[in-house]
Amino acid sequence: MPGFSPAPPPPPPSKNAKTHTVVIASAAAAVAAVVAAAVTVGVTGDGEAEAAPTVTVTTTETVEGADTAADTGSEEPADEESSADSYGLGDTVAYENDVEVSLSKFSRSVSSDYASPGNTPYAKFTIKVVNDSSETVDATEMTVNCAYGDEGREGEAIFDEGLDGLPDTRVLAGRSLSVTWGCELPKNEKYLQVEVAPDFESEAAIFAGDVK
Repeated sequence: MPGFSPAPPPPPPSKNAKTHTVVIASAAAAVAAVVAAAVTVGVTGDGEAEAAPTVTVTTTETVEGADTAADTGSEEPADEESSADSYGLGDTVAYENDVEVSLSKFSRSVSSDYASPGNTPYAKFTIKVVNDSSETVDATEMTVNCAYGDEGREGEAIFDEGLDGLPDTRVLAGRSLSVTWGCELPKNEKYLQVEVAPDFESEAAIFAGDVK
């Protein structure tokens, strides 16, 4: 039988193969190190999980009356018409020219048969004009208008004994004038509105309130 020679040993690995193996091993080691580091970060020294940080949320409260709409840069035009101020029945209104108007001595009554209008319930009061200015106030230009009730019905002026209407005189500087006036006011009504202007150049002052 012819003899067989032993098989030749395998060739030694090339230098490139050794380098490839080393690179793979190094990459695997790096991944393992990253995973280990990630696990270590979430664990304290005693092995317990570290709590997540607390997040503080700031809440913006809506202030009543504040405009929460976006600013468009445009403004609504202002209303040029301004209504006269309203005052209580016992208030005193002072004008810029140092003239004052006030109402007082409110009472209820019924006009006589010969009055205009007759047999009509009304409110009686005194209008006082104080002239602290340096000029004369023409009281003959005084205007008085009345309204009553929630629906604002016009209250007629009452002309009766002691109720003679507008004065026929002027108020000198430093002097005052009192006029007794009557306005229609039904017995079942309490609210009375009185508008008084001391002369043609002055704005009417509006007095309003309940009459007992």
